[in-house]
Amino acid sequence: MSVNRTLTAPKSHRSFKADIGYEPDGCWEGGAQKVWVEVKPGTHSFRNVRASVLGLAYLLTLDQASRALLVLPDSRISKNRQNAEWHLIEQTLRPDVAQRLALVVTREGDTIGLPPDLERHDDFRPWLELLVDKESQRGSNPRQFYEEILKVMIRQRWLVGKPVTTDWITRMVGCSYPTAAAAIQRLGYVVVRHTNRMSLLRMFPRDEWNRLVSIADEVRGTKRFVDRSGQPRSPQSLLRRLATLRRSDLAIGGIEGARHYKPDIDLAGMPRLDISLHCPKGRIDWSFVERLDPALKETTERNASTSLVVHVVRRSESFFELDKSGIQWADPVECLLDLHEARLEPQAKELLNYFEKGVGARA
Repeated sequence: MSVNRTLTAPKSHRSFKADIGYEPDGCWEGGAQKVWVEVKPGTHSFRNVRASVLGLAYLLTLDQASRALLVLPDSRISKNRQNAEWHLIEQTLRPDVAQRLALVVTREGDTIGLPPDLERHDDFRPWLELLVDKESQRGSNPRQFYEEILKVMIRQRWLVGKPVTTDWITRMVGCSYPTAAAAIQRLGYVVVRHTNRMSLLRMFPRDEWNRLVSIADEVRGTKRFVDRSGQPRSPQSLLRRLATLRRSDLAIGGIEGARHYKPDIDLAGMPRLDISLHCPKGRIDWSFVERLDPALKETTERNASTSLVVHVVRRSESFFELDKSGIQWADPVECLLDLHEARLEPQAKELLNYFEKGVGARA
């Protein structure tokens, strides 16, 4: 059997784009099968995918021997909402088109909705995972490069105090040289530019920081989890369980992370556990949440009594800090954002002043 492993449509399929002004992200062929795939990473609403559904329906009308998948990696749309919307789509489309179109959702390491014959196919699943990885990187990271560069520059100011090259920023963040150069230019007068093309923040960029705080949930893909059992575990218990997982992509942030950097920070207890999850490639493995506590369920209510909050770090380098006891800590910039997200503004101010005083002492 001859299998086409390319991630884009073969040249013979390019006429569809001319006919309908649309082309999916990939086309897989295995023997007599042809499957078009559109990937929409990180969707929060079906408003963002209806145009893709229409494009796939157009294509299936023209190419009646093919099938199509709409793939939603790490979608934050609830399962009930997905089912209701997809039922409406199936009622709206022509039956012969609806039967050849499927919705596939990846969530917490599981793939839901993949047709059984494609699930069993040895070649299709690896091809699909490669396509999802590619499109997730393309679809999510570019919007966040500037914010990641800003966070890296603040960390460099606080912990190192030495200027860095634009090439170094591209490696740490995972962006192109022009993107990094444009970010430094955007920071303007708060950046000191040295003659050897190295840069360092001359002051804390308060205006840009306030803007980042206002969009931090979206930039970091923050997810909140509540206990549905009625007998929630304490944050300390979750913290102990986290230590047993030994996952290199997870680090402690929030108030506990702030205490790591400033032990005398003014807050008694730990109201919840904040975790930073390093995910530079776009595909997120959420399986650890159930291992921490099967009773934890995601909530979209910001004011809910959350037990666990997870923030995604998308840059290439996590900057997590491993201490002598084997505990991994999120970097102080992420911890500061966590405090703002938890609305612990006095503690956020205290932590910010602590690091800024350290910069002053070093100067």
